[in-house]
Order: sequence, then structure tokens, then C-alpha cells
Amino acid sequence: MSPVDRILDKALRGERIDTDECVTLFESDQVEKMGHVANEMMKKWHPDPLATFVIGRNVNYTNICDVYCRFCAFYRSPGSNEGYVLPDEVIFQKIQETVDVGGTEILMQGGTNPNLPFSYYTDLLREIKRRFPDITMHSFSPAEIWKMKEVSDGLSLEEVVRQIHEAGLDSLPGGGAEILDDRTRRKISRLKGSWRDWMDVMQTAHKVGMNTTATMVIGFGETMDERALHLERVRTAQDECLQNEYSSKGFLAFIPWTFQPDNTRMKAERVSPEQYLKTLAISRIYLDNIPNFQASWVTMGPEIGKKTLSFGCNDFGSTMIEENVVSAAGATHKVNIESILRLIREAGKIPAQRDTKYNILQVFDENNSAVTRDFIMQN
Repeated sequence: MSPVDRILDKALRGERIDTDECVTLFESDQVEKMGHVANEMMKKWHPDPLATFVIGRNVNYTNICDVYCRFCAFYRSPGSNEGYVLPDEVIFQKIQETVDVGGTEILMQGGTNPNLPFSYYTDLLREIKRRFPDITMHSFSPAEIWKMKEVSDGLSLEEVVRQIHEAGLDSLPGGGAEILDDRTRRKISRLKGSWRDWMDVMQTAHKVGMNTTATMVIGFGETMDERALHLERVRTAQDECLQNEYSSKGFLAFIPWTFQPDNTRMKAERVSPEQYLKTLAISRIYLDNIPNFQASWVTMGPEIGKKTLSFGCNDFGSTMIEENVVSAAGATHKVNIESILRLIREAGKIPAQRDTKYNILQVFDENNSAVTRDFIMQN
């Protein structure tokens, strides 16, 4: 039996693989074999043939940022004529449009804006929750939380996280993880903070009762050892959360994707679809304590998106209602929804809408009509 076969067999038996074995998998080109094992691992968590998605919207409330990541084409420096902070009423309008098309989740993220006081965030969240009590705010990144601490007049990290949670932040997305190793982080985002800074925010969020997600971005020139170390650090933090029996379930999902070099100050070759699928499969095999894996079909394209559902993913991610959607929100949403339903079906799965906590809200039959989960399973 080859080393790769031994490692994959070990994982299928329910035994944990270690970082050396993880590196061996990363160095292998047996992508389809790894995908098969990852799919078997996924079925242990999700035996039903469902693939979920969430109806959500990105709201980029500000593009002003003072960490100047080399790989980012979005930010504008403080003082830039192209910098903005969305008026509150514009944010409320975007949320209303999302609610109007059945959306349940708002991913509100922006730059680390040094001009916004901590009260900006807490006041905004309280007003959002007053107007939209049923919307889930899955918002901000660890870098933004650290900026909140910086402008909070001496509050501890835990107090900042606790106050922002009490104001209305429900869940913390995993943006900004990139690679959880400081060699790569210093190269691509020197001012963004160490891997430990990112993890401290996540573990504090778990402690105060928030669920989070974790991400990994490949293609920065990181080594296979660094990719394995990233996965190990996520797995260890999840172990600690579950062992401490917090009300949080820790990382509810893991989402790997690839660096997109266009319009950035970093030159790099695009990561191939095979490398992405291999990373996805290895992540599912290694992270045996995280229940959900999300496809990155927006960056990888619909055909690869379909393939993820046989490489360890059980979730197709968000509809990602576009930023420029205003009066045409319903039509655009319809296109997004129908595309996702079709792609999930073409992958041999049954589409189901979920909420941020991965609870199934409704299942769709072949006519795109919403039915109960029991109805689908019985037919």
C-alpha cells in the first residue's frame, strides 16, 4: 500500500491524520482519490443527499483601510478621494432589499477604517436589529474587530467582542485568515496582524457564545508545510472550543479558496482548479471536527463549483446578492437562486436553503417549489 493510500485508509477508519501526513497528501497528485475519501468523510456528517445554500448579501460599508494588504484591490487609503462610508440609510435599504427576496444573512465587511469610533458599530448594529429583528448579522472580520479595539478607549478584546455581540453581531466570518503562518502574513499583509491575532478574535468569539467560520486562501507562495500548519491550528482551536463546552459550536464551516491576483500589487500565477479541489479534499479529511464545508464557486466557476459537491463540500455558499442590486433585486435574486438550484441538481444533489447556523429552512423539488425535507426524503 502506498503512503497516500495508508493515510487515506487511516482517515476512513476514523483516525486523525497528523501534519506530516497532511503534507504528504499536499505533495501527491492523486486528486480524485482524495476527493473520493473527502466525500465519504462528508457523508458521515451529512448522510442525506442535500446540498445547502444561504440567501445572503454582502454589504461593504466602507472601503477605507489602513493595513494596505498587497493582495487587495478593494481598499482605499484614509484621505483618498475614492474612499467612502455608506450612509446608514443606504445600509438599511440594502438589508430591506435582501429581506424582500427571502434573504436571512448579511455579510457586512469593509476596511479597517481608523476614522470610525467603536460606537459607530454598536449603534449601527442596534438599529439594524431594531428594524430587522430576524436578519442574521454574519459580519466583520478579525482585523475589523482589532480596529474596533484600537478605537474603543481601552476596552479589552473580550469586552469589545462581548459588546459588539450584545449590540447585534450574531456570527463572525473567517475573512483575513489567508494563511495562518507569520512568514506568509508578513509578506502579503504586514500590518494586518499575526496568525495569533486572527485566532485570538475567533477564540474570544467562541468564548462569548458566537459561532464563526474559518477560511484559507492558497496561492500566495506558501509552502505545503504552511498549509498543513494552517489546518492544524484551526483543528486545535476547534478542539479547545468543543472541550470547553461553550454555548458556541465554534467553527461551523471551513471555506478554502484561491488568491485572485488581478488588479492587485501581487504578481502570482492563478492556482489551478486541481490544486483548489485537492486543498478542499485534504481540508475535509484533516478537519474532522468541523461539520460544514463551503464551495467557492464564485471564484472557481460553476463547473468546479459542481465538482466540489463530490470533493467534501455539503454547502454551496451564499447567493451573494450583488452590490449594485437596487430596484432589480428580485430579478437578480431569481437568477442567482435558479443558477444555484440548477448547479446543485446537476451535481446529483437536492438543493436546500439554510440559515447561518446551517439549519434547513426549506428544500426545493424539481419544479423549484419549496417543500419539506421529509417530503423530499420520502419521494
